[in-house]
Amino acid sequence: MRVMVIVKATQESEVGDMPTAELLQAMGQYNEALVKAGVMLNADGLRPSSQGKRVAFDGTQRHVTDGPFAETRELVAGFWLWQVKDMDEAVQWVRRCPNPMPGPSEIEIRPLYEASDFA
Repeated sequence: MRVMVIVKATQESEVGDMPTAELLQAMGQYNEALVKAGVMLNADGLRPSSQGKRVAFDGTQRHVTDGPFAETRELVAGFWLWQVKDMDEAVQWVRRCPNPMPGPSEIEIRPLYEASDFA
């Protein structure tokens, strides 16, 4: 099963605060463990929403909005794509993750659709 592991944005990540050297090292070790276990498919961090845009669709109409966007808790700061046996395994891996932010933070796990889901 493939899952997207979503690191939610915080006020710190939205202003562009970079992680400490200690956090970068801890995350590097965590990511190495994911790779060695054959779990990691891809991962990356996202720049603050102030550097992004949203495109809203309404029929044939398109409306572009420049960031930053409100509701920081609803924004994504980074992600992993993992291949795991099941959701329980994904949860076990997330529990081992260093806190990705300097303060309180949240990680969401969402399964991806597979071709077999549409058969």
